[in-house]
Amino acid sequence: MPHHDPKSAGSFCHRTRREFLWEAGGGFTALALTGLLSLDRFFTASANAADVVANPLAPKKPHFAPKAKSVIFLFMYGGPSHVDTFDYKPTLYPLDGKTIEVKTFGRGGKRNQGRVVGPKWQFKQYGKCGKHVSDLFPNLATCVDDIAFIHSMTADSPIHGSAMLQMNTGKILSGSPCLGSWVNYGLGSVSENLPGFAVMLDPIGGPISGAKNWSSGYMPASFQGTVLRSAGDPILDLKRPEGMTAPMQRRMLDTLREFNTEHEASRADNSNLAARIASYELAAKMQLHAPEAVDIASESEATKELYGMNDKKTEEFGRRCLLARRMVERGVRFIQLYSGGAHNDDNWDAHSDIEKNHNFHCGRTDRPIAGLLKDLKQRGLLDSTLVIWGGEFGRQPTAEYAKGTGRDHNAYGFTMWMAGGGVKGGVSVGQTDELGAAAVQDKFHVKHLHATALHLLGLDPEKLTYFYGGLDQKLVGVEGAEPIRAVM
Repeated sequence: MPHHDPKSAGSFCHRTRREFLWEAGGGFTALALTGLLSLDRFFTASANAADVVANPLAPKKPHFAPKAKSVIFLFMYGGPSHVDTFDYKPTLYPLDGKTIEVKTFGRGGKRNQGRVVGPKWQFKQYGKCGKHVSDLFPNLATCVDDIAFIHSMTADSPIHGSAMLQMNTGKILSGSPCLGSWVNYGLGSVSENLPGFAVMLDPIGGPISGAKNWSSGYMPASFQGTVLRSAGDPILDLKRPEGMTAPMQRRMLDTLREFNTEHEASRADNSNLAARIASYELAAKMQLHAPEAVDIASESEATKELYGMNDKKTEEFGRRCLLARRMVERGVRFIQLYSGGAHNDDNWDAHSDIEKNHNFHCGRTDRPIAGLLKDLKQRGLLDSTLVIWGGEFGRQPTAEYAKGTGRDHNAYGFTMWMAGGGVKGGVSVGQTDELGAAAVQDKFHVKHLHATALHLLGLDPEKLTYFYGGLDQKLVGVEGAEPIRAVM
C-alpha cells in the first residue's frame, strides 16, 4: 500500500492549496505582463503610436535610408521553366529524348532518372553584360542591363498551393501575412486616397488558394491586398448609393466615426476596430480618386503601344502593367500582378506541352513587362521602384510523362529576377547544375528574396516584427535571413 502523507491532503500535484494559488497567481501576472508587452511592441514597431490607432496605413519611418519606395511583383503563376527562358543550359540540347540519371522531386514524387526535354528555343546574348536570353523574351532581352538574375532560388515545396503561400508569405501553411502586408505594416502607405497594397489578377482566373496569397494573416485587415480589376469598374461598389449626395455621405461617415470611436475607447488595443474605422474613410476617398488612377485614356498612344496595348495578344497584361505604373506614381506601396489562371492550361504549369504553354504566356507578357521597365526608367521611377519577376518554383530538365515535352515542378533550383529600386543591373548570381535540376552555387531560399526586398525598402528583416502567438513574428522566420548582397 502506498504511504499516505497527511501533509499532502488537499494538495494539487503535491502542492498545498496556498502554494498552488501563489504559483498560479504569479502565472496570471506573467500572462497580463505578456499582454502589456505585446501592446508595447505593437505601438513601438511604428513611428507614431497615435498614427497606428488613427490610421494603420499612416506613413512610418524606415529603419534606414531606402533605395526603393514601392514594389511591383510580377507573379508568373504555375512555375515558368528557367531552362527555357533565362538559365542557359547548352548541355540539354544534345541530350534531348535521352534517359539519364538525375534526381528530381516534383508533383510526380522523387525520381532518380528521367527523359531529358531539350530546350525548344534558342538563346542569344544581349546587352553590355552579354546575358543569354531565350527567343521567348525578345523584348525583355533588351532590358538585361537593368536586371539582376538570381539563378539559384530554392523553395521548400514542389506543390502549387504551399509553394505559392511560401513565395507570398514565407510560410507553406496559410494564416501568415504576405510580403505586401509586411511592407505596408512596416512603412505605411504614401497615398491617402488609394489602397497601400493592390492586387491585379489574370482575367483567366485567380491562383490556387485565392485570397490567402494577399491576406494580412494575423495582422489587422487594413494591411491585406485590395483586388483591382483590369476591365470595367476597377473596384466594385465604389459609387455612392442612388440618391445619396456627397454632403449626405459625409454626415453619415462622421456620425459612424463618432459611434465607432466611442465604442473603441473602452476597448484597449482593438487594432481591428481601428482598422475598420480607417477603412471607411479610405473607401470614401477612393470613390473620388480611384477612377482617375485607373483611367488610362489620358495616356499617349506611344505609351499604350510601348505596353503592347495595340495587340490583342498583349493588350490585357499590358493594361495591367500600365495601371501598375500609374499606381506607383500615386504612392501605392505594393502592387502584385498575376499572370496565369486557375487551371493548368491557363497558367505556366507546363506538364504536357512546354512549347504551347510558354509560347502563349511569354507571348502575352514579354512586351508589356519590357514596356513597364522602359517606361519606369524614362520617367525616373525605376530607381525608386523595385520590380520582381518569377513564379512559385521552376521546371525540371526531364519530362514528367512517357510522352510529350512537359516538365514537372522544380523547387530545387529556379530563376527569379529583380530590377530597379537599388538593384545592380546586368548581373547574374548563383548557378544550377549543368542540367538545371538543382542549385549548386550560392543557393538562395525564398526568405533571402524577401529579406532583399525589405532591405531595399529600408526595412531590417530582423527588426521588422509583429507580436503574435507569444512570439515576435518575422517574415523571414525565427532563424532570419540575409539579403542577397550580390544584387544590390
